[in-house]
Amino acid sequence: MARRTGAQPPAHVADSHGLIRVHGVRVNNLKDVSVEIPKRRLTVFTGVSGSGKSSLVFGTIAAESQRLINETYSAFVQGFMPTLGRPEVDVLEGLTTAIIVDQQRIGADPRSTVGTATDVNAMLRILFSRLGKPHIGSPQAYSFNVASVSGAGAVTMERGGETVKERRSFSITGGMCPRCEGRGTVTDIDLTQLFDDSKSLAEGAITVPGYKAGGWNYRLYSGSGFYDPDKPIRKYTKKELHDFLRREPTRMKIEGINMTYEGLIPRVQKSMLSKDREAMQPHIRAFVDRAVTFTVCPECDGTRLAEAARSSRIGKTSIADACAMQISDLAEWVRGVDDPSVAPLLAKLRQTLDSFVEIGLGYLSLDRPSGSLSGGEAQRVKLIRHLGSSLTDVTYVFDEPTIGLHPHDIQRMNDLLLRLRDNGNTVLVVEHKPETIAIADHVVDLGPGAGTEGGTVCFEGTVEGLRAGGTLTGRHFDDRSTLKEKVRTPTGTLEIRGATAHNLRDVDVDIPLGVLAVVTGVAGSGKSSLVHGSIHADEGVVSIGQEPIRGSRRSNPATYTGLLEPIRKAFAKANGVKPALFSANSEGACPNCNGAGVIYTDLAMMAGVATTCEECEGKRYQASVLDHHLGGRDISEVLAMSVAQAEEFFGAGEARTPAAHAVLSRLADVGLGYLSLGQPLTTLSGGERQRLKLATHMAEKGGVYVLDEPTAGLHLADVEQLLGLLDRLVDSGKSVIVVEHHQAVMAHADWIIDLGPGAGHDGGRIVFEGTPADLVAARSTLTGEHLAAYVDA
Repeated sequence: MARRTGAQPPAHVADSHGLIRVHGVRVNNLKDVSVEIPKRRLTVFTGVSGSGKSSLVFGTIAAESQRLINETYSAFVQGFMPTLGRPEVDVLEGLTTAIIVDQQRIGADPRSTVGTATDVNAMLRILFSRLGKPHIGSPQAYSFNVASVSGAGAVTMERGGETVKERRSFSITGGMCPRCEGRGTVTDIDLTQLFDDSKSLAEGAITVPGYKAGGWNYRLYSGSGFYDPDKPIRKYTKKELHDFLRREPTRMKIEGINMTYEGLIPRVQKSMLSKDREAMQPHIRAFVDRAVTFTVCPECDGTRLAEAARSSRIGKTSIADACAMQISDLAEWVRGVDDPSVAPLLAKLRQTLDSFVEIGLGYLSLDRPSGSLSGGEAQRVKLIRHLGSSLTDVTYVFDEPTIGLHPHDIQRMNDLLLRLRDNGNTVLVVEHKPETIAIADHVVDLGPGAGTEGGTVCFEGTVEGLRAGGTLTGRHFDDRSTLKEKVRTPTGTLEIRGATAHNLRDVDVDIPLGVLAVVTGVAGSGKSSLVHGSIHADEGVVSIGQEPIRGSRRSNPATYTGLLEPIRKAFAKANGVKPALFSANSEGACPNCNGAGVIYTDLAMMAGVATTCEECEGKRYQASVLDHHLGGRDISEVLAMSVAQAEEFFGAGEARTPAAHAVLSRLADVGLGYLSLGQPLTTLSGGERQRLKLATHMAEKGGVYVLDEPTAGLHLADVEQLLGLLDRLVDSGKSVIVVEHHQAVMAHADWIIDLGPGAGHDGGRIVFEGTPADLVAARSTLTGEHLAAYVDA
């Protein structure tokens, strides 16, 4: 146990280090916070979204531990590692090695799968290269990320003062399917979306975003000289059409400038289609969705592997079959493989696959693209490599490990956290779910509010102490939503017929419209497959998934929500100047720091130093721009306002701007009234990003809103506000369909559709449809049992 003053002195001085002592933390919104965290115990950090939990746990304790470990490597090795600055803190004592399991989604690269992200594929490739019949080569021959290459030629070398020429040849046998290049899908481009063949180039025939008539991209084609820019495209000869669409890169002079001309199709493929879809700007993503059709590769049948790799088998199973199996079935198959020559490999493979099953991911398959995993699944995939680890006395840091977990699965996660602690490790968990807070040995509650109103420690102690402590978390800890007395009557139905995406088994269901419909079921039962696979975001449907918003330190709530646009126009109109002056990323930027507000000095393998820009004093704008005012405020003062202050400022008086006020009231609606408009997105917590995305989508016109786990990252007190928002949406005539695990949302629903009964091939069926009261009364499903316990029925 952690020893306090007055306790018996330890038998050995080494045993006295029982605490992680943190004093005077000032990271993000933390206000000189000091805490003492017992080692080899489970400590849970609670508080509303934006109160400073992640800043304390990830931004301070975990970051400093990582930085100190990185410093033990040589300067050469450090040059390849991310550079971390020392957090703003006075004292940090008693740190141990930190292993971070966060919610960052695994990269959405099209060649990344569950197998490649967890090293299981690497082990399977070795297994097949040793035991597969016929033998086709090294483990690379089974990898869909390695292409087959061969070559020969003369090599010139200096040897003993003479120049010697030798002939060399080489060949690499890879497992990549040559047709789809290991992606499993091939793309076809709909040419009608690239250009209008009834028009000529001069009339603006190209309809690709960024190819406006008069722009550089456009002039590349109109000034190339390969075809007449005044002739309609449908009248082009075969050669002209080939030059326009498919010509290889050619260096040439266009309008007196040396440029590389390339056909429209390869140019669009390189500039747009090779990028991660989620990272695209919305208008480009919409174009790609219209112009490109993805079809399963006809040559490898979606397995990503070349013919030779698919033909090599152990028994009757090829590596493609193994990767397509559900992991729980694959674990059984591996148990049936017995060969003393690969015994250590088989033991490790069995252990890893069993970890998948134990952590509740046995329903996944290894060929599942890692970009399609939900936040909770991605976090648990990362946890796989730490299960069964022999390491002790390390600090495991978790960021809401229960996200995406059904109440039934939360118990499993709790057991894992306790097991890591019982192995002699310090476990730090940032969490909102009362079921996980309840198992803590020590609780640190931050608050009292969010943003500038948070950043202090409101309570430290036991769970019982938290319940009695009177803090916001303590007061809401035992909150239980009651079932609705009266549910709304549907105004219509959305029919889904024969849904078969992923593990769905020919599902037919009618989702009622005009009410709050909640889709439930254990993780992997097919909820997202049913909702996102059958209800497409088109006219009238606004779909808000779990993809996290991305943003650099230059982006902030004002730029992300589009709020800066009306504000800049209002400033420009009031002062008779152009709007670009009021953008720190454009003409108005301080020339010294380029509108960043700080000057970064790169120190190679040491952490870079950021100093506030002396010219603009961190305001990011040129001095002349700050002379222009609107309602008595300059642009930097407006960006320093909180959403609530700005809503008042733009709501009335001289600064009245209806377009800005509408965006601000949506931000206030989702509970972000405390955020400042110019706060960098990189400093926002997961829950704040989730709500910022929700507020942005609320602007879209639609009659049906589809939300995927909107309570992710929300405190118990914030969930109430979210339910109020959902009610207002439904009462205004919208239909709201929510995929959710939070029992408060289930209890609040008008209609529940429960999928199951299990995950993977044990799920994919509708096990209940009806009101929450009927679900509780029947108790026929796992969801029904947990909801009944929650509402104390």
